[in-house]
Amino acid sequence: MATLREVKQRINSTKSTSKITSAMHLVSSSKMARAEQNAKKYVPYMTKIQDVVAAIAQGTPAGSHPMLVERPVKKSAYLVMTSDRGLAGAYNTNVIRKALEGMEKRGQTKDDVVIFAVGRVVADFFKKTGYTVVDSEIGLPDQPAFSDIKAIARKAVGMFTDGIYDEIFVCYSHFVSAMSSDLVEKKLLPITDIAPATNSASYEFEPSGEEILQVLLPQYAESLVYGALLDAKASEHAARMTAMKSATDNAKDLISDLTVLYNRARQAAITQEITEIVGGAAALE
Repeated sequence: MATLREVKQRINSTKSTSKITSAMHLVSSSKMARAEQNAKKYVPYMTKIQDVVAAIAQGTPAGSHPMLVERPVKKSAYLVMTSDRGLAGAYNTNVIRKALEGMEKRGQTKDDVVIFAVGRVVADFFKKTGYTVVDSEIGLPDQPAFSDIKAIARKAVGMFTDGIYDEIFVCYSHFVSAMSSDLVEKKLLPITDIAPATNSASYEFEPSGEEILQVLLPQYAESLVYGALLDAKASEHAARMTAMKSATDNAKDLISDLTVLYNRARQAAITQEITEIVGGAAALE
């Protein structure tokens, strides 16, 4: 049985941990609110660019741009988004599992796929397990700008356009609310099912639609990556907030249990001392 000193030390240690997790919960809550606003503010831009791209694509000949054409799949790329650190519950594990399930569903092996990693956790995992990590983006800020993700997004899109990879999937955690999220794995390229997000207006193009697509489609694909990143960041902060809240609650429960154990042990020690004193007095008589 633990001594009174050991139990007291565990109580103090758990109280210190509880203070840390409580502070981290508040910090993550604040970051999540900002990240959620960023993701929502980006939606109108994505809606409008999707309308424009859909209108142009529907008015141009089929196969006018390689990003719109499906081809036989020999090599696939996966752009997977996790965080740089843990303490977020099962957030990172679930995203990685979602990507692996997608590969398994398509019957792909390590030789059939390459990884574009956003986040230290996913980069380290796929490197250790023998996958080819073409590029990685580590150390992104909590509220990322487009410039933070532009390099890896442009590289992935460019390599698809050049025919190095035949399809690109993006895997991330979609923010639903502070308490829930959905795992998403969707095809980024080729763009085969684009449709206007709203009732699209009629556009006149100058120069031709084909020339506009040459510039606009890569920007559209890169904007999809950035939108997914904003969504993933909101989900990450929500997951960390939930994990820290759970850790704080568990610490409080443990403190309560240890306090009961400490009081019982202290009462037993006092009772034993009284018994020894009474016994000693009786012996002297």
